[in-house]
Amino acid sequence: MTPDATPSPDPQVTPTSGTVIGEDGLARTPWALGSAMMCHYYDTEWGMPVREERGLFERLSLEGFQAGLSWSTILAKRENFRAAFAGFDPEAVAGFTEADVHRLLADAGIIRHRGKITATIGNAQATLALREHGGLSALIWSYKPEQTPTPETLTEVPTRSAESEALSKRLKAEGFRFVGPTTAFALMEAIGMVDTHLVGSHRRGSSGVAFSNQPG
Repeated sequence: MTPDATPSPDPQVTPTSGTVIGEDGLARTPWALGSAMMCHYYDTEWGMPVREERGLFERLSLEGFQAGLSWSTILAKRENFRAAFAGFDPEAVAGFTEADVHRLLADAGIIRHRGKITATIGNAQATLALREHGGLSALIWSYKPEQTPTPETLTEVPTRSAESEALSKRLKAEGFRFVGPTTAFALMEAIGMVDTHLVGSHRRGSSGVAFSNQPG
């Protein structure tokens, strides 16, 4: 799954194309050239390992809010989300009350979706409960696959996998919501558990996470 279903109006950036050369001469996955914001995210953050609890909770929350929307929409609102959700501190969010729900529903800076808001609060509570059983990071990273996809075009990038289906099932069993297999796979991409940078991209393999079919 790519972060944005419609990468760019640029005719050279199409869902079926391979890597695209930017003005700086570097090859990237097409969606990265959708905007300066997306390019910076692609070059500096997407696909890099995240193992700290708060960082994982934030990314899991934002992936949940993305459902049905483009990633660029969420990324543009990320600082608003951080302000609204106490920097995605699980302990703080777990203590949110119905008054906070009403506050968030009135906040035009975020996605005002009651189900996603209440799911984020519940997911914070589930995150705290996991601390007694190894923690959120240990759970998520235990589903890292031995191999990673090697897509040459966006059409070859999967949107789910056996591991994302298993991770989704486990998260739901632990009380998490808005964590379907596609959302779980997007999370795995975002935190470097799989590498779906197109073959030939200057970012391919940049996470340093080792896979049996890819050096690094």
